[in-house]
Amino acid sequence: MKKRKRLLLILGLISLVVFLSACAMTNEVTSESTGFWDRYIVYTFAQVIQWLSLGGNRGIGIILFTIIVRIILFPLMNFQTKSMRKTQEVQPKITALQEKYSSKDTETQQKLREEQQKLYQEHGVNPYAGCLPLLVQMPILMAVYQAISRVPELREGSFLWLRVLGEPDPYYILPVLAGIFTFLSTYLSSMSQVNPNSSVKIMNYVMPIMILVMATNLPGALSLYWVISNAFQVGQTLLINNPFKIRRERQEAERQAKQRERELEKAKYSGKKQRHKKRK
Repeated sequence: MKKRKRLLLILGLISLVVFLSACAMTNEVTSESTGFWDRYIVYTFAQVIQWLSLGGNRGIGIILFTIIVRIILFPLMNFQTKSMRKTQEVQPKITALQEKYSSKDTETQQKLREEQQKLYQEHGVNPYAGCLPLLVQMPILMAVYQAISRVPELREGSFLWLRVLGEPDPYYILPVLAGIFTFLSTYLSSMSQVNPNSSVKIMNYVMPIMILVMATNLPGALSLYWVISNAFQVGQTLLINNPFKIRRERQEAERQAKQRERELEKAKYSGKKQRHKKRK
């Protein structure tokens, strides 16, 4: 139930930020704008993107801006990765606790929660740490959206086949790429888990579909941001949390454990055989 609630929370946050962005004020943001959000967040983002726009190409500015944001967030994402690894390591023990306290009465469930919390504390695990990077990225995503839609220099810019960055991609190339890279990002992350739960499997497919649908109706510049951001995430996952490497290490550890068990059984059998010969 908690995992489903967490999934709904993540999906709800994404929907909320898109809704709030779409419903936000549409007045232009300039150096004369007032208010902390407009003047110091949205306008600053727009200025940085324009400064990074090599040859005046706003699309390149957005790409470079996205990469810089991802680099800045790298320590936070690395923290999330380590937290997820710790959570995966204690998952078998959590499953054992759930089986031990399987009764649904209030007292048993309270005992289960207490034991789970104790286990998390012993291993330094925060089960909600995975939501932190998403919460940090939501304001950034909203600011990028508003910078594109409310700053004329960005809204009227072009990039490759996108004649106007402030309008949806007419060929749906970026929305499709955004969906693909979102799927790869979530799928690669789930591959390293010992026993992916149903909410993770649902996330692998629901999230990319949501991104794809939303991207078809949002400015192409925002789709470009999503594509680069998730492509960066895929590369980051392969670099610091490579699921293929983790699987190989896990399989090798299991092979060695089985080998030790066989050697132990063999030693016990040899000992019994020798004792039997001595009796004769």
